Amino acid sequence: MSPATAQSRFAETPAVRRKLRQEAIAKWIFCGMAAAMVVPLVLIVGYLVVRAAPSLNLEFLLEVPKRGMTEGGIWPAFVGTLYLVFLSLAVSAPIGILAAVYLNEYAGDNWFNRVINLAVINLAGVPSIVHALFGLGAFVYAARFGYSIISASLTLAIMTLPVIIASTRESLASVPRTFREACWNVGATRWQTIRSVVLPNSISGILTGVILQVSRAAGETAPVMFTGVVFFKAVERGDLFPYYLDEQCMALSMHLYTISTQVPGVKESIPFATAVVLLGLVVIVNATAISLRVYLRSRKKW
Repeated sequence: MSPATAQSRFAETPAVRRKLRQEAIAKWIFCGMAAAMVVPLVLIVGYLVVRAAPSLNLEFLLEVPKRGMTEGGIWPAFVGTLYLVFLSLAVSAPIGILAAVYLNEYAGDNWFNRVINLAVINLAGVPSIVHALFGLGAFVYAARFGYSIISASLTLAIMTLPVIIASTRESLASVPRTFREACWNVGATRWQTIRSVVLPNSISGILTGVILQVSRAAGETAPVMFTGVVFFKAVERGDLFPYYLDEQCMALSMHLYTISTQVPGVKESIPFATAVVLLGLVVIVNATAISLRVYLRSRKKW
């Protein structure tokens, strides 16, 4: 066979060129879709930062509101948000992970477990205002916690449970069954297998649910407004522990709503600076969890 004949045999045909064009078109379409999600986010964040720049400094974060909340900072609301987010996380994460372990590792196919699965799915679709009314009735009145940080945190925990359960179940299911069978073959119990093999290999996926929980809990207004967040509460500047758990507190989401709609004469940059701080808090917590997730995922051997 001559070189010219071999070269012509492997030359691109019209069908191959058509497929390459289709692949290039699909590639640019997907790039456009990605840009359609990223570019608006960058524009929104940039707009907020530019409008917040006159008030965005350390003093704004550490100072307390002054002159009817028209001046000063956001320290009470910032600390209150930390209280609500981490207390709700301390409640919802253990319950959600243990519930997911039961559903994925122990539960059989019977009516009771099907009811649990249906309840989890339905709970994920309940509007936040309904969770707020539930928290008002269950924790404020029935449990007699009153309007407090405990009531607000428990309401946020109930609201974010489905996300943690769903993401944890998916992560547990991604661990190969051969890992479990290898442990059972050497005499390990089911719980020993879950504790020593399944959970360590699924921790990165579990953190995904925690990340989503933090983002949602920090930004919700209705559940905390009905159960434990107050319009204004006087605290000392820079005080790290200004609240007791049975007291009401301020929160960034409620504070942003209040100064944007209910307080006249607020400096124009203050609401934007509050929004940037709230966004930054979520980003920092998420970045920490993502970094931990990446580190744990890098240690996987499969």
